[in-house]
Amino acid sequence: MKIILLLNNDIASNFALNLLLPSLAAHQVQVFLSSKVGGNSARPQALQELALFEQTGIYQALAQSKTASAFKTYADIRQQYPIAIDTLNDINSRAGIAKIKAAAADLIISIRYGVILKPPVIALAKHGVINLHSGQLPAYRGVMATFWALLNGEKKLATSLHFIDDNSIDTGDIIGYSSLAVQQGHCYLWHVLSLYIGGCQLLSKAITGIASGKALSTTKQASQGQYYSFPDAEQVNRFIRQCGALYEPQALIKLLTEHHDNEQISR
Repeated sequence: MKIILLLNNDIASNFALNLLLPSLAAHQVQVFLSSKVGGNSARPQALQELALFEQTGIYQALAQSKTASAFKTYADIRQQYPIAIDTLNDINSRAGIAKIKAAAADLIISIRYGVILKPPVIALAKHGVINLHSGQLPAYRGVMATFWALLNGEKKLATSLHFIDDNSIDTGDIIGYSSLAVQQGHCYLWHVLSLYIGGCQLLSKAITGIASGKALSTTKQASQGQYYSFPDAEQVNRFIRQCGALYEPQALIKLLTEHHDNEQISR
C-alpha cells in the first residue's frame, strides 16, 4: 500500500515511527510532520519547557548516551530508509491538499499530528484515515489525554485507535484499544511513550488487515465523553505535586533504547 503518516515533530511521534518501521517494510511510506500541536496561545512555563525537551532536549540527551545508537531520529530515518519526511503545517490549504493528493495514499495514519484534518483531505485516502490517540475514548478526548488521566487518578491508561471521518475531534469509530497500568515513580512523558508500544502493535495489526483486504471491525463511541485542552499553570503545578515530573531524561533514554527494533524497510 501507499501510506501517508501524519506525525508531529517530537520524540513521541518519532518513537512511534521507530516502533512501526518493521510493519511498514512492505509499503511505500511518506511522512509529513507538523511543527507543534495546538495554536499560538500562551502556555504555562512548564509546558513550554516540556515542548522544548520533546523537540530538542531529548535528542541532545540521546546524542550523549552510549546506549542510544539503535534509536532512529527523523534525520536517521531520512538517511537510512526509503521514506520521505517533510514538514506540512498547512495540510488543509490548496497547496497542502495537492501534496496529499499527489501521494495517492491508500491509507493515512495520524499520530499526534498538530492540525485538525478537514473533509477534502480525509476524502483522499482509499481506505480512510485512522488516528492513534493516547487516551481512552470517549472519556479523554482532546490534547494531553495521558496528563489528564494521571491527574484524575486513573490506575490504567489507554490508547484508542479510531477512524477520522470528519473534522470533529476524537469522535470516530473505534478500531481497538491498548492499555497500560500506571507506574508510580515514572514521569508523564514516560507514560506517553510507553503507551505507544502497545498502541503501535495495535496499529500494526490494523495495517496488516487493511493491506490484506479485510474490513476492520469497529464500534461506535458510546457517548461524547469529555474534551480536554491544555492545562493551566495551577493544574500543571497540581500534577507535579500529585504525580511527579513531566519528564525525566535518564528514564526516557532507557525506555527509548530498550524498545527499538533494528529491522529495516527493504530498499
